[in-house]
Amino acid sequence: MEKALFGAGCFWGVEDFFRQVPGVSDAVSGYAGGTTQNPTYREVCNDETYHAEVVEVSFDPAKVSYGQLLRVFFSVAHDPTELNRQGPDVGTQYRSAIFYANDEQKRIAEAYVAQLGAAKAFPGPIVTQVAALTAFYPAEAYHQNYLALHPNEPYIVYNDLPKLEALKKQFPSLYVAAK
Repeated sequence: MEKALFGAGCFWGVEDFFRQVPGVSDAVSGYAGGTTQNPTYREVCNDETYHAEVVEVSFDPAKVSYGQLLRVFFSVAHDPTELNRQGPDVGTQYRSAIFYANDEQKRIAEAYVAQLGAAKAFPGPIVTQVAALTAFYPAEAYHQNYLALHPNEPYIVYNDLPKLEALKKQFPSLYVAAK
């Protein structure tokens, strides 16, 4: 098993998107990229830590490649051209970020970003931060598996369920019912 970390705005939906991907055994909402050890949600939201909301994805590379996870990240999980925001959420904690675990992930992520940029795949420049993972801190228990536990919450219905539908339609081979 390998781990990959992605920051794509609010972690509630992002966690669920990655749970749907065959070969992913777990997705955990949390914080990374900042300076505070063991941050709380309140500290992160008050911009006291410089952590981003992220999802730690545990995956079997024999079943799903890191590159395929990057496709989900860039295609349906968020807008990589929005700096320090995603949709209604604003602040550095909602930045687009990839925290790589090793040199291979760094190489693949940087090459993928460069390829998308060269192809002008988005209407604006990609602002995704690509940085080494220094630490991951799981978010509080009430954030875990949030979309599955609160599918009718207006934030989820408006912001996340359309993206989940896009995953199903754009990448049917990268979608299975929630685990």
